[in-house]
Amino acid sequence: MSSLSLTFFTALSRVSSVPLSSSLNLNLNVPPPFSLSFQSGPRRFASFKLKAMSKMLQDVESTQKAIVATSSAQDKDKKSSSGEVNHSRTFLDVRTEQELLSGINKETEAGRLSSNLAALMEELYHNYKKTVFSSGKPGADELVVSNMAVTFDRVLLDMEEPFEFQPYHKALREPFDYYMFGQNYIRPLIDFSNSYVGNISFFYEMEQKLQQGHNIVLISNHQTEADPAIIALLLESTNPYISENLIYVAGDRVLTDPLCKPFSMGRNLICVYSKKHMLDAPELIEMKRKANTRSLKEMALLLRGGSQIIWIAPSGGRDRPDPVTEEWHPAPFDASSVDNMRRVAEHSGTPGHIYPLALLCYDIMPPPRQVEKEIGERRAVSFHGVGLSVAPEISFSDIASTFENPEEAKEAYTQALYNSVNEQYNVLKSAIHGKQGLKASITSVSLSQPWN
Repeated sequence: MSSLSLTFFTALSRVSSVPLSSSLNLNLNVPPPFSLSFQSGPRRFASFKLKAMSKMLQDVESTQKAIVATSSAQDKDKKSSSGEVNHSRTFLDVRTEQELLSGINKETEAGRLSSNLAALMEELYHNYKKTVFSSGKPGADELVVSNMAVTFDRVLLDMEEPFEFQPYHKALREPFDYYMFGQNYIRPLIDFSNSYVGNISFFYEMEQKLQQGHNIVLISNHQTEADPAIIALLLESTNPYISENLIYVAGDRVLTDPLCKPFSMGRNLICVYSKKHMLDAPELIEMKRKANTRSLKEMALLLRGGSQIIWIAPSGGRDRPDPVTEEWHPAPFDASSVDNMRRVAEHSGTPGHIYPLALLCYDIMPPPRQVEKEIGERRAVSFHGVGLSVAPEISFSDIASTFENPEEAKEAYTQALYNSVNEQYNVLKSAIHGKQGLKASITSVSLSQPWN
């Protein structure tokens, strides 16, 4: 997701100098941590793996047909319940490439799609088609048309009835399941034979802590708009609870870009305005700051209730390749963002744990080489292996105890998290790009392919 999970920059800074409970007036009635109905560890793995693998082995083309049929029925139901009376059925009714492309022209001529958006949609279709065909999957043509038909239908619906994200957005699962829509769209882009998860045991550990009412914070690098779907797909056979309940700190770009919004609607999000784009429109700066403060309050309330798992990228956006070497590596973390996130977790009154998480997936959907101000970036996609890894939690107090200067302690803690992410990233890089596979594992990073 574009600029997905940025920082709490301004909003966090404004409350970091006073106790969180007083600054946010959190003396509210919040339910106690809920009871999670899942088991952790090897026994849970075995039972979930059988169910998940059965689901994954279903024919994807048939799944997509069902999605098209289901969304069609859902739209009929919604006509009476949500006022979706004028929603065009152009893309729901298509079955061929010609009908799909003609539908774009039809909706453009009708004024429901702008010419710029129509051009981006057509370009995305051809890129997606080329990529899925390159995977060698049987029935790729039907899969592509069905996936893109649902995508364009959701884009068109948002043009007609724009969806507005709240500071805390919970994934929309019905009447249309936006979560599974995103999963099924990204799945054909992943080469699972060349994909890996590092230290799967720590994801079991996280689930145990969540079951105990603890909070989890994942400090991560960020590479593509598809990061949430990639994380969920790599964990769906072993840790489906994390896949479906992970909350992402999301920048405003993914909440406004018409080709990205439908995918964002299927994720749990804390919505913020990106520091990188805070000054784009001076007249909106104060509004953005107030919005970020509201989002921070929502996060604080969630953490106070316990059993939350939150993903944030303190680099402030997606990784980019080195302009000289063309090498990709995690962008540096912002120490103030890391420290503010830590403070919010610590002031929640609930035990919290911070884990460093590494992602390598830029080939799937690489971002523009430079940060763009305008909404509506061009999208390239490819079929490629991806990687996800997590390392043991890192305690701030353990690191801070060796420093007298608080600022030096914050910098050292941030660097420790970043170093761990880099180490894991390099192992994933050796496994995927270096073609070493499972042999790329080291003592601190054990790779596996849990879907096999």
